[in-house]
Amino acid sequence: MDLQLRGKRALVTGGSRGIGKAVARALALEGALVALLARHEPTLREAAGELRAQCGGTVIGVRADTTDDEQVRAAVLEAERGLGGGIDILVNAAAEPSGFAAPPGLEGIRAEYLRGEIDTKVMGYLRCAQAVVPGMRERGWGRIVNISGLAARQTGHAVGSVRNVAVAAITKNMADELGPFGIQATVVHPGTTRTERTPALVAAKAKARGVSPELIEQEMAAQNSIRHLVDASEVADVVAFLCSPRSRAINGDAIAVGGGAPRSIHY
Repeated sequence: MDLQLRGKRALVTGGSRGIGKAVARALALEGALVALLARHEPTLREAAGELRAQCGGTVIGVRADTTDDEQVRAAVLEAERGLGGGIDILVNAAAEPSGFAAPPGLEGIRAEYLRGEIDTKVMGYLRCAQAVVPGMRERGWGRIVNISGLAARQTGHAVGSVRNVAVAAITKNMADELGPFGIQATVVHPGTTRTERTPALVAAKAKARGVSPELIEQEMAAQNSIRHLVDASEVADVVAFLCSPRSRAINGDAIAVGGGAPRSIHY
């Protein structure tokens, strides 16, 4: 299936690693012109160079901290100059993934920590959308995909649940407000996902428990109903479709990409 993405200009925040990088790769392979946005300049340059070599298209890097209004606006302008026009697609993935550190219990949640998570994953996503939406509205077309997470539907990480539910809520509001202008917004909920950080995480857990890395991976895969540790590239395949003109029938909805949460019914 041709996703009709050739020539579309995409901005992927958190694009230098993890799911964001996998999404950028998927879009570039479909012929989109891609700008990666991230905070760390050396990692950003390395990721952009790697994707250009792999995909053979236009992939650039723009540096910004999404908690800063002025940096976001400047980065969007830089991306537009580098890609030769306004941004058609925004994928927000600039946030620290959960699961790499034990979450605090309710009594351990500090206001500064919660504010930081909201400022990055909720307000950061909003800042980026605010910067690209005027151009999308003017052109009468756009796609916004916000990467959230299955903590929105599960207990065990209160701060993760708060930030992810908020992302889902703001996405639905975007969808309803912007849909009449040809701009569609969706939220994607990954579960435990294999990224370039997974081997180190698995090795650390295996060492702490005195078991093999293979056992840790089996346990991670057993969390979903397909018994397969979902790879970032598999999440990216779904996101790429949602970014495409072919996703017109989907707007404001939450798409789970965690391999199926056992014993849960969402309707």
